[in-house]
Amino acid sequence: MQWVCSHIKAKGYPEETTLHEHLLLVGNVAEKIAIYSNINPQIARLGAILHDIGKTSTVFQQRLTAKKKPVTPFRHEIASCFFLALFDNELHPALIEMIIAHHKSVSEDARRKGILDLNEDRDNTFELHSKEWELWKNDAFVILSAFGIAIRDISIEEAQVSYDAVIAYCENAVLERGYSEWRGLLMAADHFASALSGKTDDYLERIFKQPKLDFYNRRHELYPLSLKNAASEKKHTMVVASTGAGKTDFLFRRCKGRVFYALPFQASINAMYKRVKNDLSPANPDLDIRLLHAASKIVSEGKSREEKIIQGHVGASVKVLTPHQIAAIAFGTNGYEAMIMDIKGCDVILDEIHTYTEVTRAIVLKIVQVLKHLGCNIHVGTATMPKLLYNRIVDLLGQENVLEVQLEENEQEQFNRHIIHKIDRWEIAAEVIAQSINEQKKVLVVCNRVKSAQEKYTRFKRLFPETPILLIHSRFTKGDRDEKERLLLGLSEDGKPNGHFNSSTEACIVVATQVVEVSLDLSFDLMITEAAPLDSLIQRFGRVNRKRTKETIGTYKPIYVLPPPENDKEAKPYDIELINRSYDVLPNNDVLEEKSLQRRIDDVFTEIDFLTIEEHSVFKQTGKWSIDKLTHNSKAILLELLDIDSVSCILEADREAYVQANYEDRYKMEIHARYYIVKSLEQFKGEYGSSPFILPDKAYSSELGLIEDLAKPENYDLEYSFL
Repeated sequence: MQWVCSHIKAKGYPEETTLHEHLLLVGNVAEKIAIYSNINPQIARLGAILHDIGKTSTVFQQRLTAKKKPVTPFRHEIASCFFLALFDNELHPALIEMIIAHHKSVSEDARRKGILDLNEDRDNTFELHSKEWELWKNDAFVILSAFGIAIRDISIEEAQVSYDAVIAYCENAVLERGYSEWRGLLMAADHFASALSGKTDDYLERIFKQPKLDFYNRRHELYPLSLKNAASEKKHTMVVASTGAGKTDFLFRRCKGRVFYALPFQASINAMYKRVKNDLSPANPDLDIRLLHAASKIVSEGKSREEKIIQGHVGASVKVLTPHQIAAIAFGTNGYEAMIMDIKGCDVILDEIHTYTEVTRAIVLKIVQVLKHLGCNIHVGTATMPKLLYNRIVDLLGQENVLEVQLEENEQEQFNRHIIHKIDRWEIAAEVIAQSINEQKKVLVVCNRVKSAQEKYTRFKRLFPETPILLIHSRFTKGDRDEKERLLLGLSEDGKPNGHFNSSTEACIVVATQVVEVSLDLSFDLMITEAAPLDSLIQRFGRVNRKRTKETIGTYKPIYVLPPPENDKEAKPYDIELINRSYDVLPNNDVLEEKSLQRRIDDVFTEIDFLTIEEHSVFKQTGKWSIDKLTHNSKAILLELLDIDSVSCILEADREAYVQANYEDRYKMEIHARYYIVKSLEQFKGEYGSSPFILPDKAYSSELGLIEDLAKPENYDLEYSFL
């Protein structure tokens, strides 16, 4: 297609997409979202065409290629509003909401670039954004005319009238409480088209399709949940069952539409994504199954931090993600309206949502509240939920609306498979591993922190040089981690066992963190684990003696648990009191009976502090929103409340390649790290990917992953600095 005004770009190097093409693609996506959402598709298309038309400004075009950005901010969305006079007045509210806030909060933006922030210097703001108006407005007219929009001349005075009207609208909007569907629609469409660019129209054919889930109707006597009836008029679901009882299949059987599947860890969502894709592809050859790669991106500007969720491509038939993205709705994080537009009315599976701390337990409740408000069908599956939390969730959903399913005691007895041994120190663990290697057993070692896992890996590699050993945790590049997950699972690309680690018939050692706890289909012969909260431990135990046949029922394999740490610092990321209580309720040199798990869990988790979350949430227990319309929460509240892997990083050697790379290749280069580890490092300021922080190359190895102690500015390579 011949693009109109091809010299006018929407994006700079390396994409250099023309503005005409970008507006066309965003318009196509916006129209599709609007049809799905039962809102006016013609208005949605107009807003999409208009949202970036301010990029025709000579100021913007010059800044696209400038080597150094000027200090004075130029916001193209402000310039876009000068063209409102071309449209009927009744369309203005929707158009304004799509245009003016699709990047920035209109007020109290983290970097003070919202329209009301800049309006503190009203005359100079208008003067900058209308600079050389007579030169560039004609390019805008040509592009708008190409979309069939009736054009007439707009004077500088009329442009200022539109600007003043937008200011007045925004000043009134921030006095309202709630979210804007129009803003969410445009954000979702803009992100979709920007990420996929030339592939946008191809993907559009696949979005918002309901998946065929007949695969999960399979039945097998070893999986008791597969024999239970999932049909019910009740909207929501609560399933409590042992690991390996068939929860995933049952939860999918309860779904009727598009599915959001939430799991706690990156490794677990990777595994579930591959599993669901393999399960559903035969009956759904063109199904759009999405993995939400990054938790969020953090934009750091001096002492200011803003978190922006990357909601992934809107409209996936099945989206596998972490609870963090969903929680962002309740906290009003930048981009939350786009997530709302995507998830409203869908089926949401909350699988093994971990409850390590009072804060995370309270967040689970808040997620349930907001999803219920958005008309979602909520399906919760767990082996480890405290009764206190369970009852609160049922109360929130209304017991009359919830299908409650659990295993009978005789069914639970089939899942007794571990003997717990409490050991005093790592030296005993090394002796156990040595004996297990002689017996050709597969050993899984689980640590609570990456640094501890790295130390144990290094030690065991030295002690057992002839034994295959693998280290896996969350601090690898995603490319390296994908490769390590393939090795760990021991499966070839076509899903067949290849004899590595999990599918090995000989001795091997895997050292890991919590990333192995959920949804990785592992079955090792024994485990050495650091003490942790009981729900976490139960998930870990499920990676040992997992393969079940009629013959293996009643066979037990050993779990060795180290004692709790001595102080709060060593207990991180967990609460030391929870670890101590969990350790105390474990049996010693005895079978851990499945029927006893609920009692033990309830003895450990005794209270939920919900008020802390209520204070920070923009969605209240009353069902009301407390956030100002057209704004978002600029503080990274979730980072402060949760100990989560939210910040993306890349290696300094990958910086240029990251600029050039497409969406998928950037994903492979990224490493997740906690903000406190990298906050003193340089951050990638370009409009690319996840705005990653730059790690010194010497702070990373493909064998050990991110080496926290070396992630310091003084370790940057001077050669890169010079270049």
